[in-house]
Amino acid sequence: MFEVNPAPRRELPGFRRMFAPGRLSLGVFLPIEAFQGDRPTMREQVELARRAEQGGFAALWFRDVPVRDPAFGDVGQVYDPWVYLGYLAAHTSSIALATGSIVLPLRHPLHTAKAAASVDRLTGGRLVLGVASGDRPVEFPAFGADFESRGEAFRTHLARFRAALEQSFPEELHGADLVPKPTAGGIPLLVTGNSRQSLAWIAAHADGWITYPRPIEAQSRVIEGWRAAAASAQPGAFLPFAQSLYIDLTRDPSAHPEPIHLGWRLGRHALAALLAALRRAGAHHVALNLKYGRRPAAEVIDELIAHVVPAFPAATVAASSLEEEAMS
Repeated sequence: MFEVNPAPRRELPGFRRMFAPGRLSLGVFLPIEAFQGDRPTMREQVELARRAEQGGFAALWFRDVPVRDPAFGDVGQVYDPWVYLGYLAAHTSSIALATGSIVLPLRHPLHTAKAAASVDRLTGGRLVLGVASGDRPVEFPAFGADFESRGEAFRTHLARFRAALEQSFPEELHGADLVPKPTAGGIPLLVTGNSRQSLAWIAAHADGWITYPRPIEAQSRVIEGWRAAAASAQPGAFLPFAQSLYIDLTRDPSAHPEPIHLGWRLGRHALAALLAALRRAGAHHVALNLKYGRRPAAEVIDELIAHVVPAFPAATVAASSLEEEAMS
C-alpha cells in the first residue's frame, strides 16, 4: 500500500471527539434499545441519539448487516449503514459517527470510498470508519463472495479504497477519478478484531484498533501487545485502542457484575470501576451496546449521562473543559 501522511485525518472532529492520549470516552451502538430476538423496534432512535450527543457521549456506532441470519441473533440497526449514517448525521451536529464495522469484502471498494467520502464531507469530518473482514458465513454466498478468502479480499479492497480516496486519478481507475475526495485527504480507519490479519499489519495500515471485551487482566495484555505493535509500525504515532461492551445496567447502582454475552449485568458503580480500570490499562474508547438490557434504553442513557459519562466524556469536550479551567 502506498504511503500518505495520516496526520490530517487523525485531526478530524470525529476522531478527536473519540480519542485522546490518556483518556477514555464512551460511545453507544445503534439501535439504542434493549430487545429480544434479532430484530429491534428502531423506535425513538433520533431522540436517543440526540440525547447521547448532548450528554457527552463521543460516538454513535453503526453496524453493517446486509442480510438477516436468524441463527446469528442480531440484525444491528436494520437499515443500511450508509443510509442511516446520513439520516442521523442530519439530526445531530457534533457527535462522531463510527462504523462497527463495514464488511469490506462484501462491498465494492469504490462504492465504499464514495460513500465514506460523502459522509465525511457532509458532516465536516465526523466519520470514523471501522472495517472488518466479516464473520457471518451466510452472507458471503449471498453476495457471490468466498468466505475462506475474505482475509485476502479485505487487504485488496482496503488498498483500492485508500487509493481511490487518497490519490488523484489512481492507476486502478484507468483514467477516471473518484469524487468527492475526503476532507483531510483520507478517512480515519479502525480495523475490527483481527480481520484475518496480523497485529503488525493492522498497526501499519490503520489509525486505531477496535476489538472485543475480555476480562480486565487479559485485555490489559492485549492492549500492551497493541502498544508494542503500534510503536514498531508507526513510531511516535497515537494509535488508539477501542473495544465494544454489552451492558445490562441494573436499577441497583451497587449491583455486582454478572457475566452476559460479551459483557456484564451490573450497577453503575461497578461499570464506572471497570471503565476506570480499562482507562488505566490504556484503552481509549468503549462502545456500549444495550441489546441485552432489561430497562428502557432512555432510562439507561439518562443514568449513564448523569453518573458515568462525566468521568469519561468525549475527548474534545474534556479538552475544552480543561482549557476553560486554565483560563479562569
